[in-house]
Amino acid sequence: MLDRFDVVVFDWDGTLSDSTAAIARAIQDAAADLGLPVPDDATASHVIGLGLHEALARAVPTLPAERIAEYSARYRVHYFAREAELVLFPGALELIAELRAAGVRLGIATGKSQRGLQRALASAGLEAQFAATRCADQTHPKPHPAMLLELADELMVTPQRMLMVGDTTHDLQMAEAASAAAVGLTQGAHPEEQLAACRPLALFDSLGQLHQWLMPKR
Repeated sequence: MLDRFDVVVFDWDGTLSDSTAAIARAIQDAAADLGLPVPDDATASHVIGLGLHEALARAVPTLPAERIAEYSARYRVHYFAREAELVLFPGALELIAELRAAGVRLGIATGKSQRGLQRALASAGLEAQFAATRCADQTHPKPHPAMLLELADELMVTPQRMLMVGDTTHDLQMAEAASAAAVGLTQGAHPEEQLAACRPLALFDSLGQLHQWLMPKR
């Protein structure tokens, strides 16, 4: 399967990092702090990976525009309180190491900010493992194809030679819009039936299953 791809691009939250619950809870707690209706777990999880304004419009639709900065500040307080406890999903380090050893270049396309991704990569000891990254504050957020198209340009490959790995429909829709291949992981923010509706190449319950699919003899 690896012969089909020159670059594998990972989402971060819910794909490599087991952070979906922490993000959803921070979204809910920030809404409670401002006295707004608290989104349920499914709604709070569904917006993970979107740009800030679209995520807020879906998760806290009654948030006045003039209070977005206040909400964002409260979200950061709650997220930072949990950030040190976040870990990578089982198999993440092994998959990254073997892909690198096989000569595959790796990228990240994430809804995180640049500063947030830098902190996460440093905490995981992965700063040197990715050839290029794109974050939501650098370009158009998902599901717009810009992240993947810009990564393809930077790494000098065609989108058709890229594989996007993500846990949300936003990831899979971005890949389709960019004419890149995609696979879905059911361990994160969006349920299997929603991911399946995007018609990815395959769906996996874990990074270990993805690993065996990409590198069955290793």
